[in-house]
Amino acid sequence: MLAELILINLLEVIEMRAPFQVLIIPYKIIDKSPLFCIFHRTDHNQWQFIAGGGENGETPLEAAKRETVEESGVTSKKWVELKSLSYIPATVIHAKHRQNWDKDTYVIPEHTFAFECIEDIKLSHEHTEYIWTRRSNKKAGMGLKSYCPV
Repeated sequence: MLAELILINLLEVIEMRAPFQVLIIPYKIIDKSPLFCIFHRTDHNQWQFIAGGGENGETPLEAAKRETVEESGVTSKKWVELKSLSYIPATVIHAKHRQNWDKDTYVIPEHTFAFECIEDIKLSHEHTEYIWTRRSNKKAGMGLKSYCPV
């Protein structure tokens, strides 16, 4: 029992949540027009792009690549860091993940990336389905969020 508690505490330290978020937009070009992939969350009735947080000493791009593999099973060689940077309330991140952050952290940056997706999506347990859509698809944009409480 003591060994299990020590291991759990060690894993929490090893996988420490960094104070930034990443938003990842999968795209593909069909007939010279971009399609974007959005995912339906398992735990919330909302659609979103791939999103998550950095761990340990990851750069935002490293976190984006890891989150992409975790949530979609996809890797890509073509990544673009978008010039869009937003900030989200730190409180959307569960308190247990914020325990090592500076106590004055009220917002965290959300870095945005896009990648060309040429592989087949393999959904993780975090999503129930995905769709490829054009920007003009209003139905797909309903309820679209970049983050949700963890």
